[in-house]
Amino acid sequence: MNNPIEIANIRIEQDEGKNRRAYIANFEEPVQYGVHGGVKEFYKASPEVEQPSTLDHIVAAAGG
Repeated sequence: MNNPIEIANIRIEQDEGKNRRAYIANFEEPVQYGVHGGVKEFYKASPEVEQPSTLDHIVAAAGG
C-alpha cells in the first residue's frame, strides 16, 4: 500500500470557552464540540450549552 486511502481535510475553529467547530470536507454543516458531564467538571467549565466532547467522538468512532 503505497498510496493513502484517505486524507482528512478538516478545519477547526475555536469559539468561546471550550466550544469549537470542526469543518470536515464534503460536509456542509460543522461538527460542534464542547464539554459536558465529567469533562465539564474536570475543566471547571460552565458552558451555556453542553456539547459532546472530542473524547465522545473518539469513543463513538472506536465503537464502530
